[in-house]
Amino acid sequence: MRTHLATLWRAPRRPSVQDAALAALLLVGTWAGTGAPAVSGGWIAGLPWLPEPVARWVLVGLCVAAVAVRRRWPIPALAVATLAVVARMALAVGPVPADLAVPIVLYTIAVTRRRPVSLAVLGATLAVAAAWSVYVSLDGKPNGWLYDGPLGGGQERPPGATGPPPEPAHDDDVPMRHGEVPAALGPTAWGGIPVLGSLVVVAWAVGWGVRSRRAYLGELRARARDLERERDQRAALAAAAERARLTRDLHDVVAHGLAVIVMQAQGGAAAFATRPSDTLTALETIVATGRASLADIRHVLSASGQVDDSARPTPGLAQLPSLVDQVRRAGTPVELRVDGSPPPLPAGVDVSSYRIVQEALTNTMKHAGAGARAQVLVSYRDDELRLEASDDGTGTSSGATSTGNGLRGMRERVSLLGGEVVAGPGPDGGYVVRARIPLTPGETA
Repeated sequence: MRTHLATLWRAPRRPSVQDAALAALLLVGTWAGTGAPAVSGGWIAGLPWLPEPVARWVLVGLCVAAVAVRRRWPIPALAVATLAVVARMALAVGPVPADLAVPIVLYTIAVTRRRPVSLAVLGATLAVAAAWSVYVSLDGKPNGWLYDGPLGGGQERPPGATGPPPEPAHDDDVPMRHGEVPAALGPTAWGGIPVLGSLVVVAWAVGWGVRSRRAYLGELRARARDLERERDQRAALAAAAERARLTRDLHDVVAHGLAVIVMQAQGGAAAFATRPSDTLTALETIVATGRASLADIRHVLSASGQVDDSARPTPGLAQLPSLVDQVRRAGTPVELRVDGSPPPLPAGVDVSSYRIVQEALTNTMKHAGAGARAQVLVSYRDDELRLEASDDGTGTSSGATSTGNGLRGMRERVSLLGGEVVAGPGPDGGYVVRARIPLTPGETA
């Protein structure tokens, strides 16, 4: 039941139903304005088998049918309507509502067709109207529309007169009296340039205005869809960037913590037989490093909103001494040097700088080899921050970091900040990581 009601509710919105309703309205208006056709003794010249009133209503039916199919076949419908209106004017009849089929169909063409096509159709219609005006003015016959009203020519036919007009009963030089009919009435002139031409021009202008407005609204809707799509893309890129940042942070934290734990476990196992106290110290360092790494992971996840850990401070260059002490306890001597006075740094620069040094020291512990020493230099300048982490080891740090996430993560971090990272073997051996991060006046708080 609801489906049928919904179908009935949507039916008036269908274009075919609207066209049929408009055609029916024109037919009813024509019938009400002229009355039912009365059979008369008049005949159309050349068609003796068709009574004149029937012919008039056949032409009205063609106009109504053109309106009913104006969306499906607009140009053929306009041609049929134009020919039907011209034929009606040739029968010396006045305008009726059905004759509005010509401007209505032309309006449809202006709305649905491209401008060159609609202009060509408008020009052809105006040419027909102009040709009809010239023909009527040169046929030498008076206007056949005998209607004494606002649109008529002031002539009258006798009441009840049908068929061809009678011949006059006086000489041509004698003026006609009121109520008399001229000898030969010609086609009507209401369908020429002054009336029909003006209507079709107005109909085309209105149709083209509607088409332009629809195109403008379509562009607005397309632009709104593009903006919405762009917003979704930006949100997706932001989410991807956040996932990449989270991955880099987790990699740095886990890699550093595991490197320290592995080194302490190896040292503790080697000293277990001869120096149990050193083994105990190594185990304590493993426990402390594990807890610190878990806390750091918890803090990284809290930054993405997955874990609430707002009590732990954000890691930054201020925590470098603690990081260096942790690496020293793991068995790798580290020298930290700071040049310049540290200014207030943006959070992104501060965290990224800390992670770069952390990753560089992790690679030293993992790949520099036994007995390697590390040096960390932090240089604050007016317009940039420089970081340098080097070691004197003999391991394969270059190959290890270039194929993993460590060096790639450093470069991604610094690239987002507008800086650059250079990593490779040092001039005197070992491995060196250098990073340069610009500091513009607007970035320092």
